[in-house]
Amino acid sequence: MHLSDSPIIELDSVDSTNNYAMRLIDADKAQPGLTICARRQSAGKGQRGRVWVDAHGESLLMSIIVRPGMEIRDQFLFSVAKALAVAKVLQKLNKSWNLRIKWPNDIIINDKKAGGILIENILRGSNWTHSIIGIGVNVNQERMPEQLPNSTSLRAATGKEYNIREIREQLRLQILANTVMPAPAKTLLKQYNDLLFRKGEHQAFSNGGETWVTTIRGVKQDGALEVQLEDGTITQYYHGQVVWEW
Repeated sequence: MHLSDSPIIELDSVDSTNNYAMRLIDADKAQPGLTICARRQSAGKGQRGRVWVDAHGESLLMSIIVRPGMEIRDQFLFSVAKALAVAKVLQKLNKSWNLRIKWPNDIIINDKKAGGILIENILRGSNWTHSIIGIGVNVNQERMPEQLPNSTSLRAATGKEYNIREIREQLRLQILANTVMPAPAKTLLKQYNDLLFRKGEHQAFSNGGETWVTTIRGVKQDGALEVQLEDGTITQYYHGQVVWEW
């Protein structure tokens, strides 16, 4: 059976599709390619413990369970491949969008966040046994909440209503395809850096007490973001070390 023929579980509401997928894995009831979709999440998860905010029936919310088939050291490249898969599908919907990937794997359309990817890896001993690829995309919201001024939806970016089910299937097939046949590391990294949000531009970061401005240079194979400080010093940040300031 091809991965694309794996079951799809459709839920009206769930705490989070990633949590649901994790429970299936823990119960040994998860097969590679199994996809969990929901119309809403009561406790959607974002990066670094943040909450993912969605609107009932207006967001694309799904998690795909796969066996990575890669070395543990390549977890970031695996994440890169998935971000590129999402970007590829969304860019086809509207070629005029300025679509970028914000480090490490947020999807940006016209300088605002339209979606995010949260990958949770299951390691057993030295084996990378499963990966849960959680995807959230704002699709049919006409306008975004005031408390999220840097967010957008596909509809807000075009005025057009989209078929969530069709986009979801395209994303699922693209992600499963590049899990089976991932591109070479050098190719993945080049494509990712070509789409890197604010590359070559000034960007502020903070650490909870101090804020400073850098110039983004690019992302390394291990996931480090290389930046140049105002005094000319070149340094690297790893995800979770610093906070991106919009």
